[in-house]
Amino acid sequence: MDDELMTVPEVLTALNNVSRRTFYRWRELGIAPACIRLPNGELRVSKKDLRIWLEQRREVAA
Repeated sequence: MDDELMTVPEVLTALNNVSRRTFYRWRELGIAPACIRLPNGELRVSKKDLRIWLEQRREVAA
C-alpha cells in the first residue's frame, strides 16, 4: 500500500539507519521528504512521498 504512513523511526530504518538528528537537520534545511504533522505533534511520512523523494535524488552515472 503506497499511501501508508510511516513513523520517523520507520523512515530512518528505510534510509539505512540514518540518524534521527540528520533527519531533523534535513527538515530544518527543507530537504527532507514531505511530512505530515498529526494533531498530537508526531510526524508521519507517506511511503509514496518517501519513494518520490528518493527517486528525485537518484544520480545517473555520467
